[in-house]
Formats: sequence, C-alpha cells, structure tokens
Amino acid sequence: MDRDAIFNVTLRRFLEPVGEYLDDDRVSEIMINGIDEIYIERYGMLEKTAARFEDDEKLLAAARNIAQYTNKRITPLTARFDSRLPDGSRVHVVMPRCSRQGLCISIRKFRRANFSLEDLVASASLTPEAKEYIELIVALERNLLVSGGTGSGKTSLLNAISGKIPETERVIVIEDSSELQLQQPHVLSFETAWPDRHGQGAVSIRDLFHSALRMRPDRIIIGECRGGEALDLIQAMTSGHGGSMSTLHANTPLDALNRLETMALMSAVEIPLIAIRAQIVSAIDVIIQVSRLSDGRRMVTEISEVDALSAENRYQVNQIFGRVETSSGDPKNSAVKLAWSGRHSFFGEQLKLHGIAAGARLTREIFFHEEKELQMVNSGVL
Repeated sequence: MDRDAIFNVTLRRFLEPVGEYLDDDRVSEIMINGIDEIYIERYGMLEKTAARFEDDEKLLAAARNIAQYTNKRITPLTARFDSRLPDGSRVHVVMPRCSRQGLCISIRKFRRANFSLEDLVASASLTPEAKEYIELIVALERNLLVSGGTGSGKTSLLNAISGKIPETERVIVIEDSSELQLQQPHVLSFETAWPDRHGQGAVSIRDLFHSALRMRPDRIIIGECRGGEALDLIQAMTSGHGGSMSTLHANTPLDALNRLETMALMSAVEIPLIAIRAQIVSAIDVIIQVSRLSDGRRMVTEISEVDALSAENRYQVNQIFGRVETSSGDPKNSAVKLAWSGRHSFFGEQLKLHGIAAGARLTREIFFHEEKELQMVNSGVL
C-alpha cells in the first residue's frame, strides 16, 4: 500500500465525524469550529450539521495527521498551517492558541471533475462571447489575474482558463498547497515547504518563483498572490514571460491592482511607488472578476483590461464585460448576467498581427470595431 493510500485510510478514520460530507459531491467546503460546531457549504449555501467530534483530543489527532501528510509538525508554538488531504482537498487549520472557538479546520474539497470554460457557459457562469474573448486573450499570451472574494471560485476559473493553454507549451505552477489541475502534458507543479523543527529548510513562493525563471517556462502560474512574490511576478511578466496567470483576493479589478501594489511593496525592495505602478500596468493586461451571488451561484461578473496610468498616476481599467441585473419588476425574478459594456479591446491590432480570427459577431466588434455589421445584427438584418 502506497503512502497516499495509507494516509487516506488513517485520515478517514480521524475525520469519521465528517465522513459523509467528504463523500457528498454536493458539499464544497467543511468548516469545523471546535468539536461540536460543524458547518458545510452545499450548493453555495451554509448549513449547520449535527456532526461533532468526541472530544478535543480526537480533533487534535485529526489535525496532527492532516499536518503529517504534508510533512508538517504541530508544536506548542504552532498557530496555524495549510495542508491538504490525499485526494487534493485544501485544508487550513487554526490552533487554539489563536482561536477562542478551539481548534478550527476548514476543508475546501477537491473537485474530481475539472470545469472547462464550456461548462461555465453551460451553467450560465459565463457567456459565449466572454468565453471567446478569454480564449483569444490566452492565445495572445496576455497576462491575466483572476480576482474575487473567498469561495468565489477563483481557482476553478483559473483551472478552466488554463485549459486553453496550447499543449506545446511548458507551464510551471507554483502554489502554497497544490490545487490547480492542469491537463497539459508539460507541466511542473511546485509547492512551498515549511521549516523543520530547527527553523531550517523553508521554501517560499518567492524561492520557487526564482527557480521557475531558471527553468525555461513558457508560462508561469501562481495559484495565489499573497505577499512579496507579487513583485517577482510583475517583473517576470514585464521581461518576456507572457501569458502568465495568478489569482488574488479583491472585490473589483481596481481593488485588485491596488492590492497587487500593496503586496509588491511587501517585498522589502526599495522601489518608488510610481515605478511600481508603471510596472503593474505594463505587466497586467486583463483582470477577470468572479463573484459568489446571494443565491450561492458563482459567476464571472466583470472582465476589464488594464489601461495606462491617469494624469494623476492612478490606475484605470477598460471594462469590456460587466455585470447587468435584469428584472421584470418582481425581485424574485431578477437575474444577473454578463454583458458587453460597449467599449472596445486594446488588443485588436495584435490579433490581426498574429493572424488570429474572432468568430462571434460581437467578439469581432469588441476587437475590430465592426460597428456596421453589429448594427445590422441588432436590427435583424443578419
């Protein structure tokens, strides 16, 4: 029996109180708030369960085994840690020394089947025109960020987008805890490492990023930007590594740029603010905003291109697709959809230069300003 199989058996025994939710494909997250307060997220909505752990020792034993699977140790000084289960589910643990609720464990379940952009269109999370826009941006090797709140589906969307990367390219993926499931044949997946009991041997995202740059990547994907590695990502994007991707927590594309700036400043490298802003707008081409709606659905709510800095050296975005709410007068029948903003893309000339064609009429209008044809479509002539 291999290591994963052994850990799978032992961890399932320690996590037996929540075993039915680990097996339920409708459940996307399990939240253990101490021994007797356990919530799940099912179909995007929170539910409190009747599940409970027998005592604090049993819950601590589960946490220890989760840590051991990714070669981590719980000591009296451990405050929190990231790990994963053998099936790829992401786990975050906060220890009692930092939690008044007791030991807390959050399990973000691994999706056995990857969503594609086509699946997102079928579920109304994305429109066909926005899907084609994203495919053209990936083909052009534009750098993009997926922005959204916690649990909004950033990783799932990044997975779907990465499915459009050509199979001929060498892709390096860097994550704190492996979640991305790229299907391309030439993928290297790197994962950070914790220090040992003597405080030695830690490997950060920044360390792995520096290694990635020396390994001839066509594209670099960072699962999530959280700190000073943002500056390394920005500088790599401006030095020839086109088509790179990452995610970050932000509520709007403008917030995403400001947060990226803040993280770049965390790198401890002395760079003037205006220089960082100039690098950011040069590095990031497109920001895709994903949101979780009040009914639990997750969908793309905005796609914007990054414009040049304003005269006041502030960030500007060119919104291509935006969120539109439609209602027949009854709030219960209101719907949220993604619609073209009426603005045109900056990348039409690059598509022409590379000989890349746009299929849908609306997509041709967005990139090539085919206004006459679009007017004929809207009037029913075409």
